[in-house]
Amino acid sequence: MQLITIQPETLFQALADETRLRIIRLLVVADKEACLCELVDSLQEPSYKLSRHLKILRQAGLLSSQKEGRWVYHRLVTEPSYLETLYATVQALPDGDQVYQADLARFTERIRLREGGRCRVGILSDDLKVENK
Repeated sequence: MQLITIQPETLFQALADETRLRIIRLLVVADKEACLCELVDSLQEPSYKLSRHLKILRQAGLLSSQKEGRWVYHRLVTEPSYLETLYATVQALPDGDQVYQADLARFTERIRLREGGRCRVGILSDDLKVENK
């Protein structure tokens, strides 16, 4: 087992962005892993932007990723144990604009499209698909 040392300043810098906070909050509340296309459809943000944010969260030690075919699934890291407290704090943040609630509603709908518990459909939001020109 590899021990990862998480620097507190790196951790808080990673959470100091609205989109990254939305990603973490969604994964905490949904208690599921998610692939990039599911996050794109749920957060209504372009894939290039979410990819960059996912990389920062992985580098900070908050996410791990597992590649399966063309899909990469992202999940919360739960060790060291103080991360659970951090996630509980993120989950307890107020949602005055209902942004987190809307993200979760879209994610819940998007997860229903999985086949065998895995994403197989790609990005569905037409305006967020990357066009090949």
